[in-house]
Amino acid sequence: MSDTPFGFGLPPEEPENGDEGKQEDQQGGGGQGPFGFGLPGFGGPGGDNPLAAMFGSMNPNDLGAAFQQLGQMLSYEGGPVNWDMAKQIARQTVSQGTSDGVKDSSIGPSERTAVEEAVRLADLWLDDATSLPSGAGSAVAWSRAEWVEATLPAWKELVDPVAERVGAAMGDVLPEEMQAMAGPLIGMMRSMGGAMFGTQIGQAVGVLAGEVVGSTDIGLPLGPTGRAALLPANIEAFGKDLSVPQEEVRLYLALREAAHQRLFAHVPWLRSHLFGAVDGYARGIKVDTAKLEDVVGQFDPQNPEQLQDALQQGMFQPEDTPEQKVALARLETALALVEGWVDAVVHAAAKPRLTSADALRETLRRRRASGGPAEQTFATLIGLELRPRRLRDASRLWASLTDARGVDGRDGLWAHPDMLPTASDLDDPDGFVHREQLDFSELDKMLGEAAGGSAEKPNLEKPNLKKDDDSE
Repeated sequence: MSDTPFGFGLPPEEPENGDEGKQEDQQGGGGQGPFGFGLPGFGGPGGDNPLAAMFGSMNPNDLGAAFQQLGQMLSYEGGPVNWDMAKQIARQTVSQGTSDGVKDSSIGPSERTAVEEAVRLADLWLDDATSLPSGAGSAVAWSRAEWVEATLPAWKELVDPVAERVGAAMGDVLPEEMQAMAGPLIGMMRSMGGAMFGTQIGQAVGVLAGEVVGSTDIGLPLGPTGRAALLPANIEAFGKDLSVPQEEVRLYLALREAAHQRLFAHVPWLRSHLFGAVDGYARGIKVDTAKLEDVVGQFDPQNPEQLQDALQQGMFQPEDTPEQKVALARLETALALVEGWVDAVVHAAAKPRLTSADALRETLRRRRASGGPAEQTFATLIGLELRPRRLRDASRLWASLTDARGVDGRDGLWAHPDMLPTASDLDDPDGFVHREQLDFSELDKMLGEAAGGSAEKPNLEKPNLKKDDDSE
């Protein structure tokens, strides 16, 4: 995650022209300590102590704002993550601009038109590279703030299962006979825990908004279904030092966004498969109760950053069990297959048409391999990195499948999750390419006929084979 300190700043008012014309207090005062509250007009002395920073050398208006925000934090009674706070932090982070000083701004008509035309052309090119039809019902150009708003529901779905485990653990670390007496403290702990998760996720999402170029950068469908989205400001920053025409950069990234949209739109089980893999991995996470008990035993309401430190130091460890290893392999393989398919399909579409296709492909591969705020956030929270470690292996496998079975045969594997390659298949792509696969579409048809009361009894013992061998 970014080294930028977490803060509970009040979200700035949005001007009509994006972040231009923001209130002057963002440029003037207001430092943030390690767990500072980022309120205008104070900072500096006492930065290492959030309460000292909060109550020292501020005017009455600032003091009232600090009390209001602290009250909101302690009175939170929602789910395991304070998503209102996460949204505030993300929007605040976006408003501050990226490390290179680039501010967010509203999308103009020319940028909107350029994105729409790029996605439209990308879809035409992809028609020759995949049998899956277009999945983008619309193409939109987003500002960074719009990306935050549009993707928060997906982040909520990803993070809540893990945070729920932490919230439950906070109530379980005290002996049962003490829990009744410590009720208010436990409630405060849970409220603070929700705030801590909210700040971490909000900070990461805000930083990520300054880097992503679309809605599917991390291999998961974060935006609304059927809406291809690109961020013009980030695309410009991405291509700044590549010595590639901006139009080619935009078109290549539009190809990737449109390819993801095709996959998620026409493989109906894929989204739940990916999110289910994240949830399955999260269920195998155990909370370090010894560390949590130590935090609870030494908890000082005047030092709420203790909980933040505990989260950052890694309170959660994956269970070293066969089930957890299977869950991790399932998730990593799923991410690699998605990204590998997109990589192979986009390369097939771009290579004959863009002189910079090879350079852009390698740049994107290295970018995904190096990770970013999203991967680091999940690594901090649950030891999970949303990174396709085997992207190159998966891309080679999909390319080999194209050569051996054609575009239709390759894309047909997405018809059923059990037809997809496994982690071991990525080790032996040639073996998978030439292995016979069960035709699950025929099996599903027979099962459907049986469920519909067909008089003919389906023969489930001999499913139709595409080639001839044992299945996975």
